[in-house]
Amino acid sequence: MEYTYRGVVYPAQTDAMGHMTVQYYVAAFDQAFWHFIASLGYHPDWRNSKGEGWADVKYVINYSSELKVGDLFSVRSQVVKVGNSSLVTHHDLLNIEGQICADIEMTSVYFNLTKRESMSLPDAVRINAGAALLKQQ
Repeated sequence: MEYTYRGVVYPAQTDAMGHMTVQYYVAAFDQAFWHFIASLGYHPDWRNSKGEGWADVKYVINYSSELKVGDLFSVRSQVVKVGNSSLVTHHDLLNIEGQICADIEMTSVYFNLTKRESMSLPDAVRINAGAALLKQQ
């Protein structure tokens, strides 16, 4: 697994119980995803230059340990499955001790932003994601 994001919990990111709220877990996973797909060959400027991007279509999230104000955390990511137009990734959010606090499996579809329809993964992303998947096995 590759580390793809690091963060700290700020007071404004907590809920009435004093724990990081769900929306910030999802935000951390989303930011990790962008760094991860960039490492697989997707260039963020393709949103503008090619009109191509990603649409997340499914999240399965597990919460196992709370984060509080001031806690440092990191996210590590890996490929689970490579489809024609989709990519399934898994992300673990860990506290500074390395304990998994939450994890997510994300299904993301490569998308033509103008036509609003799926399209085949870019060759570089498909090749690199496939290689990452093989390396993990």
